[in-house]
Amino acid sequence: MDHRLALIGFGEAASTFARAAGWGADALAFDIAPARAAVMRDCGVRIAGSAADLAGASLVLSLVTADEAEQVARDYAPALAPGALWCDMNSVAPQTKRAAAQAVEAAGGRYVDVAVLAPVDPARMAVPLLLAGPEAAAAEALLRDAGFVNTSLVGAEVGRASAIKMIRSVMVKGLEALTAEMMLGAEAAGVTAEVLASLDASERPRPWAEKAAYNLERMTTHGLRRAAEMEESAKTLAALGIEPIMTVGTVRRQREQAGKPFERKTV
Repeated sequence: MDHRLALIGFGEAASTFARAAGWGADALAFDIAPARAAVMRDCGVRIAGSAADLAGASLVLSLVTADEAEQVARDYAPALAPGALWCDMNSVAPQTKRAAAQAVEAAGGRYVDVAVLAPVDPARMAVPLLLAGPEAAAAEALLRDAGFVNTSLVGAEVGRASAIKMIRSVMVKGLEALTAEMMLGAEAAGVTAEVLASLDASERPRPWAEKAAYNLERMTTHGLRRAAEMEESAKTLAALGIEPIMTVGTVRRQREQAGKPFERKTV
């Protein structure tokens, strides 16, 4: 790398990237948690003593927690060198990224919306990155120079990459939550093996475009009947002592897709 790379936030993502890419002393890292200094030393990166140390970086990767992303941009953007690229790699809503972009750009930096589409471990430097914003192409060149090998430009509007990530997460994280609710019920009822075997027997792989169209058609055509069935599923879980959080939401969405208002029922 012929540019200076700075990392704000040195948690799992930053440390994974630093080790995998072997940035060593070419990277400067800053984290508000003093305990992270030991991890930085282990990765061989230089430790920033304050935000002022960021002034020499031409590429900054913001890798903090979602609730800190906007405030970190506001707090540290004034320390950026003019024209420095701020790659916001945090999992936040498009409007949060647009607010962070305003802070960075007001300070003379260049903001890039970056969405990380998979766990950083084991993907490491091959993790899919979506880039959006007017400066996305410039950032892509520097990110590839830094060792990232799976980058894609998805638009010139800040927030577009984040929208893809956040909406995709509705399914990915929602399936995890649905799985938990199903398994809690199956274990409580003593029917885990049978439920899983039934799902295996009915599963048919298909492209997501086809699957989404099929699911939506089922809901608009049979949403009321399906909602009534899911109300009974909610009762089943409640009787087993499991709060049917996801299932009650399914009742509402099925009814709405069928054109009927949602009425919460006691279960």
